[in-house]
Amino acid sequence: MIAWDQALAAPRDPAPPLPSDRDALLRGFHPDHAPGAMERLRVGVSAGQPCPAALADLLQSNALVEDVDIAGRAMREAEVLVLGGGGAGCIAALTAARDGARVLLVTKLRMGDGNTVMAEGGIQAAVGAEDSLQRHYEDTLRAGHFRADKALVAAMVRDGPASIRWLIQQGMGFDLEEGEDRIGGHLLRKKPGGATAARLLSFRDYTGLELMRVIREAVLLTPGITVLERHPVVELLTDPHGRCAGAVLLELGRREIVLARAGAVVLATGGAGRLHLNGFPTSNHYGATADGLVLAYRLGAGLREVESFQYHPTGIAWPPHLAGTLISEAARAAGGLLFNGLGQRFVDELAPRDVVAAAILREIAEGRAAAREGCEGVLLDTPGLEAANPGILAKRLVTLSHLAHRAGFDPAREPFLIRPTLHYQNGGIAIDAEGRTAVPGLFCAGEASGGLHGLNRLMGNALLELVAFGRRAGAAAVEAARGDRPRGVGLTHLAAWERGLVAAGLPLDRRAPMVFPPYGNVDLAAMLRQRVAA
Repeated sequence: MIAWDQALAAPRDPAPPLPSDRDALLRGFHPDHAPGAMERLRVGVSAGQPCPAALADLLQSNALVEDVDIAGRAMREAEVLVLGGGGAGCIAALTAARDGARVLLVTKLRMGDGNTVMAEGGIQAAVGAEDSLQRHYEDTLRAGHFRADKALVAAMVRDGPASIRWLIQQGMGFDLEEGEDRIGGHLLRKKPGGATAARLLSFRDYTGLELMRVIREAVLLTPGITVLERHPVVELLTDPHGRCAGAVLLELGRREIVLARAGAVVLATGGAGRLHLNGFPTSNHYGATADGLVLAYRLGAGLREVESFQYHPTGIAWPPHLAGTLISEAARAAGGLLFNGLGQRFVDELAPRDVVAAAILREIAEGRAAAREGCEGVLLDTPGLEAANPGILAKRLVTLSHLAHRAGFDPAREPFLIRPTLHYQNGGIAIDAEGRTAVPGLFCAGEASGGLHGLNRLMGNALLELVAFGRRAGAAAVEAARGDRPRGVGLTHLAAWERGLVAAGLPLDRRAPMVFPPYGNVDLAAMLRQRVAA
């Protein structure tokens, strides 16, 4: 560990680092491989799969509600019910409504409160003359250690160019090449980590916020969509044939249970960063508590790659009150270098994220980190980036500059102290190319789904995924909803689930989903019990 003043005074050596054994680096230092990080699921359709212990506790929990809780409750009706108000959910709702369906869009917090708005770096799509769908496909599979579903990856990259056109049609802005006119200009393309071509499209360094701005406006202006905010989902409903037919919601304002019935349900509830796996801080929003995984799994949907999480290399390490806040990969894509406390480069900054994160953790573990007020990390050389590209911090890396201001320093004069932050759920609910799960009537899109990223996600593929599969799941849900309206809906699936818990020797008094992280001081189970008693 090197003191901050010594790390700043160390001469920088910009020479390319020596290559490392990637597999040995990941096994030795990536948090997914930490001793005791994983356990095997003991109940459910994916029993036997490895899973982080904290997530396994939630997946193998009993429901928050029972039949008595929902008896006589008000019922909302829709053809398509979308659970989640981030990018994937809003795009699925838009697609379904424009196909003529009556849509109920339900959010835990407010519409747009999710990880989408914090996606800073950009969106990948093979739109360059020197690029191809095949290269994007191969880059995605390679980055994910060839564990991704090839059919899903092919569908996503094939939808890439059309997804960008669709976003532009909705009113989304993109950065243009230097000197290009706003009308008819060429999109600025950058090369993201792990890619073989420049295919990252962005809007400054707040691309997700720009995407969510235009999508949210479109939802509010589209007839046929009813939005319920501050209504977290606490259970899914089934009909007598095992079809997903709606959801149990909790209206937070009045603490009342509300039921929603629909011909098809799209689950777009996001990731699990607020579980703080392995004790890491997170870049995720407050509601990222794996609710969708818990509810879909209890209903019988299979999971895949739930042992794999992405730790973004560049989370803020100092000051402590900003720990885990994301610094976009756009800084490294623009030429920002990483140095340890000795002034040495130690990794290719544009290697896949799992490699860069593991390399940073290696420097910390082996004593070459810089330390500031007890916080350890490595240096993101923003002064060097600004010197090489005058004005880049003010014009292109706006969010980074705002973060530095909040931290109390000038990034053109002083580097950031950074270390990995828990960022993305690589796996999730198993789906097909139209977003269908194994449960009839249940679809999934966005970070809650699995199969698109394997064991590591490429920068920019998350935004592409939520556009491509939000549209695919929304369209497929409309088709599924055009049959008979579900009847006799209830919680019939819970009896079999409880028998499975008992057979596996698991407790019945552990309840999930979590809905809010424990430090939020919101005990949903107690709240629901109080409402029933009243």
